[in-house]
Amino acid sequence: MATEPVNPPENRHDTVLPLPLEVSASAWAVDAACSGNPGMMEYQGIDLATGQQVFHYGPVFGTNNIGEFLAIVHALALQQQMGICKTIYSDSYNAILWVNKKRCKTTLPRNPETEQLHQIIARAENWLRTHTFHNPIIKWETAQWGEIPADFGRK
Repeated sequence: MATEPVNPPENRHDTVLPLPLEVSASAWAVDAACSGNPGMMEYQGIDLATGQQVFHYGPVFGTNNIGEFLAIVHALALQQQMGICKTIYSDSYNAILWVNKKRCKTTLPRNPETEQLHQIIARAENWLRTHTFHNPIIKWETAQWGEIPADFGRK
């Protein structure tokens, strides 16, 4: 019979969260949630050492993939503004790919309801083209590690 993990684990003194040993606590986790797809979307970033929310945006009408992409870019830009460089974890393979390609490959129609979000996407893409960053962006392995700490818990 397995016992529940101790929070924080006995052998882990760098976080208040019950993180797997292979996950760096000197990192931020990001995630998005969307009620419907498209629908009302929001995203956030969580500091893995403290468990505190570092940023939050939304809700706005959009898609989950857009939120995941914007969350990573938001984390990169905010860390650069703060003069820090920490690992960023995301559970979205698509968002990581889009950030690496510096382009949000959304099919969300551009109309009056989505215009503001499309402008934010354009700003994020421009930031990626005009800034360099060295933050590792790592895929959160949900099957192995459980839900990402930035998850909104609405599943």
